Amino acid sequence: MKAVTIFLALLAAAASAPNFRSTNFAPLLSSETAEVIQDQAEFTTQSHPHKRAGHGIHHVFEIESHRGYIGTFHPHELDEIRQSPEVAYVERDSMVYALKPEVESEVERDAPWGLSRVSHREHPDRVEAHHYPYQSDAGEGVTIYIVDTGVNIEHQDFEGRASWYVINFFIMLVTYVYRGATIPQGDADVDGNGHGTHCAGTSAGKTYGIAKKAKVVAVKVLRSNGSGTMSDVVKGIEWVSKHHKQLVEEYNTKVAAGEKPKKVKSAANMSLGGGKSRALDMAVNAAVASGVHFAVAAGNDDRDACNYSPAGADKAITVGATTIDDDRAWFSNYGKCVDIFAPGHEILSAWIGSKVATNTISGTSMASPHIAGIIASYLSRPEWESLSPADFKKKLLENGTKNLIKMGIIPPWGSGKLTPNLLVYTNPPEHKDKEDDDFIIDL
Repeated sequence: MKAVTIFLALLAAAASAPNFRSTNFAPLLSSETAEVIQDQAEFTTQSHPHKRAGHGIHHVFEIESHRGYIGTFHPHELDEIRQSPEVAYVERDSMVYALKPEVESEVERDAPWGLSRVSHREHPDRVEAHHYPYQSDAGEGVTIYIVDTGVNIEHQDFEGRASWYVINFFIMLVTYVYRGATIPQGDADVDGNGHGTHCAGTSAGKTYGIAKKAKVVAVKVLRSNGSGTMSDVVKGIEWVSKHHKQLVEEYNTKVAAGEKPKKVKSAANMSLGGGKSRALDMAVNAAVASGVHFAVAAGNDDRDACNYSPAGADKAITVGATTIDDDRAWFSNYGKCVDIFAPGHEILSAWIGSKVATNTISGTSMASPHIAGIIASYLSRPEWESLSPADFKKKLLENGTKNLIKMGIIPPWGSGKLTPNLLVYTNPPEHKDKEDDDFIIDL
């Protein structure tokens, strides 16, 4: 039989109130459960001689008129204790936890359909079709690197949170300037294409984005025509990894000095691809190993994503595309190298040409930034921020919505049959409108 630990509280003491004494003790077993007994009569620890063995009374308490004791007792002893006229109540011990601060939430009520879809477990109805509930500080303290054609950092949707970076470092008292944010030789710090700006808007824009407080860093590896070399892409990934590591070193220096800086949290989006490249896949995997969470597009050829790079990089999160009706987009690649799906058809986001320009385009390039934004959003939550990229990826996939995507025609053999039917889900905090708050009114 199992012993339990209890709190015992006594009724108001009577002059002649007897001590409770247990008889016929049986061997007691250790227990993770506990009960509380409240008693207000006179009592002594002699009531339970097995205390030395870890049984009987463990602690006697008296808080003003509130008196009782805590102990571990055999079930038949509890029956005797409960029957005592001096016992007010018996209560099982239980766990208590630090109260977490309430997460503030918002609802964007005219959001792009993709934002609404990823924040609803089921397909949203007509009323909810453009409602995006989200954590109000989503992405705060997180940097998202957009490895693409650049970013229109002046666009109002970024609210000044987007930038191009210049790294200064010192060797033998000589200052070197590493302009890594724009990789193609002779190119400028500007998005002349729009593709990168669109991706950044979906990841972190105020109106069009998931993580509305994240910082955006433009890492230009493609020219204005939307193409570039594999070598420049690898250089861009290297820049991201080095910049992240530099921030980590600065963090560690501050910690060693007794400061309490915010943790370094980095995500990257790479909505580009080409033929299979071992060098590119390994570069992405190495960057992930350095601590950067990577989201990459699966590709738009309606073929096995494992035959493309960086879609085949196993440490990254490879993203296929869905439509507003939860169909796999007709162009989206598939197969075992796809980790998850996200909205990627007719996605509205920021564009180039002005501070307010927008465009609606389609592709797995539009699906991947949803994931990058969700990564940043989750990283701003305490329970996620310390996860390694591998553990984070596992948890993100476990949280996805299963078996709702209509996959269409996919080869039922090889890698095709291993395509995951998994739609990303943000698991947003419950939102309560201020006008719906409950009030207590004294009359």
